[in-house]
Amino acid sequence: MNESVHKSYNLAREAYAGIGVDTEAAMDALKRIRISVNCWQGDDVNGFLFQDIALSGGIQTTGNYPGKASSAEQLRADLDMALSCIPGTHKLNLHSIYADTDEKVDLDELEPRHFSGWVDWAKERGMGLDFNPTCFSHPMADSGFTISSAEQKVREFWIEHCKRCRRIADSFGRALGEKCVTNFWFPDGYKDIPVDREGPRRRMMEALDEVFSEKFDPRYSLDAIESKVFGIGAESYTVGSGEFSLGYAATRGIACCLDAGHFHPTEVISDKISSVLLYTKELLLHVSRPVRWDSDHVVILDDELNAIAQNLVRGGLIDRTHVGLDFFDASINRIAAWVIGTRNMIKALLRAYLEPTAALKEMELSGDYTGRLAMLEELKCYPFAAVWDEYCERQGVPVRERWLEDVRRYERDVLSAR
Repeated sequence: MNESVHKSYNLAREAYAGIGVDTEAAMDALKRIRISVNCWQGDDVNGFLFQDIALSGGIQTTGNYPGKASSAEQLRADLDMALSCIPGTHKLNLHSIYADTDEKVDLDELEPRHFSGWVDWAKERGMGLDFNPTCFSHPMADSGFTISSAEQKVREFWIEHCKRCRRIADSFGRALGEKCVTNFWFPDGYKDIPVDREGPRRRMMEALDEVFSEKFDPRYSLDAIESKVFGIGAESYTVGSGEFSLGYAATRGIACCLDAGHFHPTEVISDKISSVLLYTKELLLHVSRPVRWDSDHVVILDDELNAIAQNLVRGGLIDRTHVGLDFFDASINRIAAWVIGTRNMIKALLRAYLEPTAALKEMELSGDYTGRLAMLEELKCYPFAAVWDEYCERQGVPVRERWLEDVRRYERDVLSAR
């Protein structure tokens, strides 16, 4: 035990106890949360099925930092390095293009066996897996439309791909004993102003109804649909808008996915959480950091990240919410990006658990808005960092910035040789 860390923690525990907050209970609650870590940060969303195909669907990565993973083995090694610096046991979120196979296989031919290497890896680490169809960066998406295409051949290809992804997700859940969340996002849309806005949305609705017609055990599989306001090449019209996706999720009994970068620049997903969960049983979050648009910057401990965590914890909504990350930065060490973003998400949740929520709600209900504002402001200076250091120490991961030494050593010994 690091005596300096533990001494600081004991002082922090006393300070929080003075306002009715149990720091031990907060850390116990935090330990149960499993963040879904995005695999695509490790290789700039290239995957392993079609490495010669350029990114499309409005997805871009910037930078060319050395050491990018180019195989499933390399990506798993990099993930192991990142996870050794992140407290807790979490999940890995896979896209279908990350199939671990030597076979030449297309998206509409994928089967669970193509991901057996990932299942074995996750099982050894006590982790769960989440999943995503990859409806971009493929010749069948070159028109700008996938599952809502006016061409029957194109629609059928993507319907089959999505069906197969649901079966793969079910196999993940059964093999690992943990629910696999499968998120459906489509880049479909027009660059310029369309005449027919209803037609593509009706085609998408009918296609999704076919995709979801096969029923799976909800203990092992959950479907979610993700909206977007616009993308590069689809600036004027996106088929899967916020209204479409929320309406579909609410009426079909699936989860809605809120991505922090998929709304107008003045919108934040933190304020949407409590509304969406009034109409859906479960919620999926893709926590990212948009800078002026859906830029997928590495998550930092900013006001919106804190607000997301506060809305989950204050409302008692965390048990119905699946927290996933969605960023990809190729301008910095990719492993460091994973560590920074994931640790920040966990930090924000810990800060939320360290609030005297019941007392704050009582002030609010009694009309004591002066007390509410005063307490919320004073909380910003409470010794949260000392509790965070203690949590990292107990979880056996580096305290504070010491993880950076490990990542730089890995970069020197492993990444530089690629």
